[in-house]
Amino acid sequence: MHALPMTDGGSMSDETTKSPNMPQRLRAVFWQPPRAHGEVIEDRTVSFLELFYDLVYVVVIAQATHHLAEHIGWRGVAEFAVIFGMIWIAWLNGTLYHDLHGRQDGRSRVFIFIQMMLLALLAVYTGGAAGDDGRAFALVYTVFLGVLTWLWYTVRRQDSEEYMALTARYLTGMAVSTVLIAVSAFLPNEARVVVWGLYILTFIVSAVVIERTDFEGLEDRLDVSDSLVERFGLFTIIVLGEVVVGVVSGLGDVEHTFRSVFTGIVGLMIGFGIWWTYFDFVGRRTPRPRDGAMTWMLGHLPITMAIAGSGAALLSLVEHAGDSRALADTAWLLTGSVAVALLALVFVMQTLNDYERLTAIYQPVTVAIPIAAAAVLVIGLLRPAPWLLVILIVAVLAGIWWLAVDRWLRMDDPADVSPT
Repeated sequence: MHALPMTDGGSMSDETTKSPNMPQRLRAVFWQPPRAHGEVIEDRTVSFLELFYDLVYVVVIAQATHHLAEHIGWRGVAEFAVIFGMIWIAWLNGTLYHDLHGRQDGRSRVFIFIQMMLLALLAVYTGGAAGDDGRAFALVYTVFLGVLTWLWYTVRRQDSEEYMALTARYLTGMAVSTVLIAVSAFLPNEARVVVWGLYILTFIVSAVVIERTDFEGLEDRLDVSDSLVERFGLFTIIVLGEVVVGVVSGLGDVEHTFRSVFTGIVGLMIGFGIWWTYFDFVGRRTPRPRDGAMTWMLGHLPITMAIAGSGAALLSLVEHAGDSRALADTAWLLTGSVAVALLALVFVMQTLNDYERLTAIYQPVTVAIPIAAAAVLVIGLLRPAPWLLVILIVAVLAGIWWLAVDRWLRMDDPADVSPT
């Protein structure tokens, strides 16, 4: 074996001394910069880290839904809509960042764990966010936005010139949002909720404007990835879990009579019906590039919000299963939530690539769903007994399924319905 070549001073050669030391190696492997825009990982699938991150939102959403179940009414619904919108925007920002720029390195893990800790703290104040816990909720949310703003800024620092206009607008919006939520912490409770509502509305309008802006040369680089489609589907499943929680919580608080158990079990089928419609017609299906991507994302806000609202309504419905008529507020919350979810599903379906490819199925379904939503609202207006209320809603959802299956069986090749 030959000895290492030595310099005149008795040290190793320049080639050897220039090899990375341990801190440099650790940084190169453990703390890599975020992926720049356009740096796509082909065939990327959702990681266990992302699943772990989404799991924290189960707790946050559960707190908001539980508060709604205890304050069913127009004011309670309005407050829930605002708080859920805040939660959803937080999830969207964290999800988009990791899908577009995250890696499997230590840096990505550390920042996701930081977000998860902040979200866990946010959950502590979510139940009372519309009241006395609103200031603490706003301050924690501000820190969360601050972390994400920094992460988006680190991406911009390495972006090429072609992306600068796009990232500048988004980063400016993030910075303004962070300041706005921070200021809201020092407002009275009602004014604070109004500011949050304006923040959500501004976010939605800004997102639509950005999508409609012509970014020359980027048309083919702003598509929604399969992994992002999967993340939206997984978040929808998380929210559908609130339907199960609502039924179980309701049954846990009342005597287990035939009516209460029957109402709860049939009520679960409402969640099954929404799951069936979503994952047959929306889940795992990609939106059209540019003109459908942001609309597709935003359409998931009313879908998931309505599903969570139906879970809160089912809790109350089960608790009053023995009543001769459903409580007015509970009936309106349940039927209104189902109707909103159905209409939002139609909205999202029309953004999909498959909407034009599978017109034989999508067109009759998108005509039938608004009719079904109207029928559900009529059921809420009539306010039958809780057990009958859930049966009628399930029957309407089953009608949509039956129509879809009928059109599917009429196709020359039923297997063609699978997502592309």
